[in-house]
Amino acid sequence: MTGEPAATGRPSTTGRATTTGRATTTGRAPTTGWATTTGRATTTSRATTTGRATPTGRATTTGDASARRPRRSPEEERTHRRQRLAAALRIFATLGYDEGAGGHVTARDPLQPDHFWVNPFGRPFGLVRVSDLLLVDSAGGVVAGEGRVNPAAYAIHSQVHAARPDVVGAAHTHSVSGRAWSTLHRRLDPITQDACAFFEDHEVFDDYGGVVLAEDEGKRIARALGGGKAVILANHGLLTVGGSVEEAAWWFVAMDRCCQVQLLAEAAGRPRLIDADSARAARAEIGVPQLGRLNFRPMYEAIVSRQPDLLD
Repeated sequence: MTGEPAATGRPSTTGRATTTGRATTTGRAPTTGWATTTGRATTTSRATTTGRATPTGRATTTGDASARRPRRSPEEERTHRRQRLAAALRIFATLGYDEGAGGHVTARDPLQPDHFWVNPFGRPFGLVRVSDLLLVDSAGGVVAGEGRVNPAAYAIHSQVHAARPDVVGAAHTHSVSGRAWSTLHRRLDPITQDACAFFEDHEVFDDYGGVVLAEDEGKRIARALGGGKAVILANHGLLTVGGSVEEAAWWFVAMDRCCQVQLLAEAAGRPRLIDADSARAARAEIGVPQLGRLNFRPMYEAIVSRQPDLLD
């Protein structure tokens, strides 16, 4: 593969990672993993025992991360992840999540699991292409691609990926609703069905100490995240993770919307909460990995249709 890092982790002579092309037919999820033509989920798209709440009451983040997923070679999986990463950044741009040079989304590299792909520091989300993505090693060095790594991206994402081997994708941006909610230093409440996806499956990092530039603070964020799918960074914003880029991106979109809804509801009055048992039951249906991937799918198809250059 020309332009890809060699097995030694050193950059190629071109210094830029190449794109292996547009998504192949294997890049789509199998029929059993998605909704049927009737629009209803098949019986196999329900959570497995690993996708439901653990005995501690917390839902696992990745669930059946490998079950019923397309079998791809490591090279094909790398292409798949990079394409979804570039698409997620374009989607985030359309939703207004980019602001200046802030924000970063990462994807663990399947060929070198201690490396991750990330958007270049300072490049607008709405212009990022697959070929623009940077491959970063465990020391923060760029081994493929051209550009700089956001120091905060390395400080946070390197520690999250190191602490959570199950995590493939991680997303953090300075979205408006997420930032507003983070100032309250509170978890989201189960006030809507959608919010139940995060019930007992997210935490608050209640220790803001300025811009995250030190690895130690990244480690503390990773500890606060624990085994959940998201953490609210107090006075900062949201961070979501998943067993795929698709999941991490969708959980970010969904969580930011939940922040917006709760802010609006509390401005109007005192929302009535869904009881804990019902919230857990809802989470077991809509807070599982399959649904994260399913909900990302139409967003991916729409953005690729409108902006096919992202796959370049």
